[in-house]
Amino acid sequence: MEASFSDKHYELILACKNGDRQSQFKLYSLYAKAMYNTALRIVADEAEAADVLQEAFIDAFARLDSFRQDCTFGLWMKQIVVNKSISILRRRKLELQPLEEGEHVPAEEQEESNMELRVEAIKKAIAKLPDGYRLVLTLYLLEGYDHEEIAHILQISEATSRSQFLRGKRKLLDYLTN
Repeated sequence: MEASFSDKHYELILACKNGDRQSQFKLYSLYAKAMYNTALRIVADEAEAADVLQEAFIDAFARLDSFRQDCTFGLWMKQIVVNKSISILRRRKLELQPLEEGEHVPAEEQEESNMELRVEAIKKAIAKLPDGYRLVLTLYLLEGYDHEEIAHILQISEATSRSQFLRGKRKLLDYLTN
């Protein structure tokens, strides 16, 4: 038995497919803030995030006929934003941090803490992370991708994704405790 799926913005999307500019503006208004925040978490630069947002919506509206509604418009749009954000990082020559000789990755459980931290301090600490750490950490923790998906998106191994995540998480905790 197949699962049935419906998007709550189905009529709006149909109007957009027919070139209705007001519907495009409504759809943009519904998703712009969330998509901007996704881009900002990945690229860590307001101007670049704004560029990603605009390019993503231009691309989405141009390719709207290829949207088959097998997922929500928001999920489809988020994938476009994530891909465009990653492209920006690649243009910056994304470099994943290599493991140093003799260094091992500690168990995730050892790094958990019950510290109460302010949201602004966390945002600043995330922004300080090297691109590779920030990207994997953001995709995993904030965007909800698993390491297999991250490995596929970034064209790296799952082990590299896991090590970048753990090392980024450790560095983030260092920033927050200092």
